Amino acid sequence: MFHFSASSRRHLSTCDERLQRVFKKVIEHYDCTIICGHRGKAAQMLAFENGQSQLQWPDSNHNQLPSKAVDVMAYPLDWLDYQRSAHFAGYVLGVAEGMGIKLRWGGDWDRDGQLKDHRFKDYPHFELVDDD
Repeated sequence: MFHFSASSRRHLSTCDERLQRVFKKVIEHYDCTIICGHRGKAAQMLAFENGQSQLQWPDSNHNQLPSKAVDVMAYPLDWLDYQRSAHFAGYVLGVAEGMGIKLRWGGDWDRDGQLKDHRFKDYPHFELVDDD
């Protein structure tokens, strides 16, 4: 069984309890690190300016408190291993579905299973889906 670092626990603690439950379950079998939960105004504007977000403050799900979005990567980090990111996302989405929690992943924004139909790819990003 894996466990979160102090930094990951701190980031996850800023998230909605449903995200916390999903990733506490994920870490039991898949090593990962929490990169970001809640983002304040300065952090969101920096993410937007750097092209890491398409949304300005306060429009991102990261900007709510508790955060409705979290950025998580399989550990050890390899930002360029897109296949591993997709594998990890599939695991996360399966865990969440089994818990009755709907998530959207930043590699498949419209949740249609097609990864090539999106211009903006945010592989670490997972967010709650409350409507449908």
